[in-house]
Amino acid sequence: MKIAPLFKEKTVFSFEIFPPKKTASIETIYNTLEALQDLKPDFISVTFGAGGSGNGENTLAIARRLQEHYGITPMAHLPCIHYTKDQIDTILKQFQENGIENVLALRGDRVEGIAPAKDFLHASDLIAYIRSKGNFDIAAACYPECHPEAPNLDTDIRYLKEKVNAGAGHLITQLFFDNDIFYDFRYRAARTGINVPIEAGIMPVTNRKQIERMVTMCGASLPRKFTKMVQRFEDNPAALQDAGIAYAIDQIVDLVTDGVDGIHLYTMNNPYVARKISEAVGGIISAAKKC
Repeated sequence: MKIAPLFKEKTVFSFEIFPPKKTASIETIYNTLEALQDLKPDFISVTFGAGGSGNGENTLAIARRLQEHYGITPMAHLPCIHYTKDQIDTILKQFQENGIENVLALRGDRVEGIAPAKDFLHASDLIAYIRSKGNFDIAAACYPECHPEAPNLDTDIRYLKEKVNAGAGHLITQLFFDNDIFYDFRYRAARTGINVPIEAGIMPVTNRKQIERMVTMCGASLPRKFTKMVQRFEDNPAALQDAGIAYAIDQIVDLVTDGVDGIHLYTMNNPYVARKISEAVGGIISAAKKC
């Protein structure tokens, strides 16, 4: 099932999971799926692995498992900067052969010590290529606080418009902790002519190291309310986890009330956290009517 039409019917609620590290068995993620499947998200996106390296075998295997065993629509991440057209062709063919219709097209992280393949230097290049190769539903990423490599947000949104023009039918944001930043971004995007659905990416922060890693990776700003929460509970892991869950719930309720197109929950492969949030907001999301 293709994802884009869902946004016309409802407020979409989806999860993101990631394959296990190379040193771990893929069975570890299957245990996670067992714990998530009864929450019935509209879809689950599956990342391509750290740094966008490898051939995506685990991504494909997990996407197949979601679709065939659990009846959950998968979205496969596909980075491009370190892949040739031939490699992308092989991956897309595998997706098609296994009934994977939804792709999140990404430039991907630069891998230190490995030069870009040069066939796809931008996500927009990959999106246009996928559009020419098959009947996929294509999503793209966006950054409410500006991509770390973009000079400013206006320029970044112009690049985002190129992704939409190339064929991206909906967007998923990087994580953010201040909803006002998202609302400003959404307004700027609409003013630029971006009229596809935008899902808000929400990450429940449950430990201090996670916060430091996420801020370093994506540059998300931390509002005073959030930093006070972390400072108050950082020495009590259980309390910080509960506070992080509550903060994410508060964000989601506000976003849904304001008419967000969808919520994409970065689960960090943590079924307990995903369940707590889903149980708290499920009724609110279901009750939200499309205008």
